[in-house]
Amino acid sequence: MTPEEVFLRLVHGVADRDFDALPALYAEQTDVRHPMSPYGEPPLLTRDALREHFSGRGPRVGEAVRFTPDAIRVHQTQDPEVIVAEFDYAGTVIATGESFKVPCIFVLRVRDGEIVESRDYVDHVAMARARGRLDELVAVLREPAAARGAS
Repeated sequence: MTPEEVFLRLVHGVADRDFDALPALYAEQTDVRHPMSPYGEPPLLTRDALREHFSGRGPRVGEAVRFTPDAIRVHQTQDPEVIVAEFDYAGTVIATGESFKVPCIFVLRVRDGEIVESRDYVDHVAMARARGRLDELVAVLREPAAARGAS
């Protein structure tokens, strides 16, 4: 698979909540980071760590919202392994029917059809607002950076 094909499987898999299939998109040894996350998440460095991320504490947003990737723009780089993908997760809040958009940018390095490196930039405020979790986000932001694992 090309980097763009892997990216499309990833974002559609997240939207479809096909979390069991997602770890196979990553190499055994990988480096996935969420640099803008206020939650102090550690890097995900193995496929097993991604499996845990997607099975438990990962993007389990289906209880509050339904969404699909939208306005996808994939930019090729001079490095054939690297793409920059801009997109929105566009959806609906289940409880209210309110629509939302969460802007995202992913920078992926894909080698032999597997993600070996990813930097995922997500608008965490927009996602917390859509999920009805702004108070939780504010509480996290009030914690000292060291308590969140931030540096």
